[in-house]
Amino acid sequence: MWVQRRIELIAKSKGFHLVTEEISLQLPELARLSVGLAHFYLQHTSASLSLNENFDPAVRGDMETYFNRLAPENAPYFEHVEEGPDDMPAHLKSAILGSELTVPVRDGQLQLGAWQGIYLGEHRNRAAERAVMATLHGEPA
Repeated sequence: MWVQRRIELIAKSKGFHLVTEEISLQLPELARLSVGLAHFYLQHTSASLSLNENFDPAVRGDMETYFNRLAPENAPYFEHVEEGPDDMPAHLKSAILGSELTVPVRDGQLQLGAWQGIYLGEHRNRAAERAVMATLHGEPA
């Protein structure tokens, strides 16, 4: 079985956001897989997808603090500044963290670790909705 669907994530503030449930709710076909893979591809160059802790919100805050230090706004060495001081740092964060994930599926569920969740890293100060192409492949239940 193959399924591909474009998932729209509502606009979020700058930072790291758990989107596991938001994605899963838009993939009803997930429940039909006994075993397979779910591939998620974020169609943007100024945001990211990653897996990390889903319990303590301090992790998301610490991630934001770290990446803001790693790629600060208004750095004097950036040449790509036409779209605002947050744009080039957003591209760097996206390149470092990545824009795609593959997660195993078993018995209609994403097989994330006990404390794992899918993060959307929103790296722009004023972002719009974000789109994820989800591709499911596997054996139907």
